Amino acid sequence: MPLPPIIYEDDALIAFDKPSGLLIAPDRWDKTRENLMGLVHDKFGHTVANVHRLDADTSGIVLCTKTKPALDFVSGQFQSKTVRKKYLALTVLLPPERAMKFPSPIVPRTTGGILPENFTVETGLDHDNSNPGRMRVFRKRGGKPSLTEFTALEHFGRYVLYECRPITGRTHQIRVHLAAAGAPCLNDPFYGDTTELLLLSNLKRGYKGRADEKPLIARLALHASELTITHPLTREPVTIHCETPNDFKVALKYLRKFPGREKH
Repeated sequence: MPLPPIIYEDDALIAFDKPSGLLIAPDRWDKTRENLMGLVHDKFGHTVANVHRLDADTSGIVLCTKTKPALDFVSGQFQSKTVRKKYLALTVLLPPERAMKFPSPIVPRTTGGILPENFTVETGLDHDNSNPGRMRVFRKRGGKPSLTEFTALEHFGRYVLYECRPITGRTHQIRVHLAAAGAPCLNDPFYGDTTELLLLSNLKRGYKGRADEKPLIARLALHASELTITHPLTREPVTIHCETPNDFKVALKYLRKFPGREKH
């Protein structure tokens, strides 16, 4: 795989547009799997270091530093939770009988059965010992504090596009919080409904396409779209934007064209 596109670069920082499916660092069990930092080190050397991580299936901004002073300064901002992060998540509002992962959603729905336009999920969050590799919420005691703010940007029947603003940075935080709210990310194999496919035939009346139809978006519908930090050299705020990926755009295009027509 070629090095992902560089979306920002100066003397201290370099940011990449990571595609979905690419690991950030070497896999713990399979060292042969390709990863972003392996590609970066081959191109730029080992002085370049990543200051945060994304899930392998999440696309979007990965920020790296070029020097040790820059690494220390930017890492400190992540640790102190002063970095502003925005993600886009395409979610599916599941009816209560299908929301098996979290049968009692943390965020109450309105009388119309939808979530509030703006809501916050604040829970304890930690590893799920009964499901290795996954996280779980703690409603009262236990887990590490986690907080995410959500704003609905567009509604398409049961599908909703959210802007997600994680204040803390726990593993799988946005994914778990959306599932706990009753609206998991589309195509989330850990916390969502894997039978829920976004198909054009379910949106467009009289669909006459291919018999072997593929989903409009086939991967985890979560994208890191914006990151704001204090620059390590200028000490001024700098915001890095990452364009929405093509598969995400295609899914939104058809949801906008055929809103609220999905088959149940």
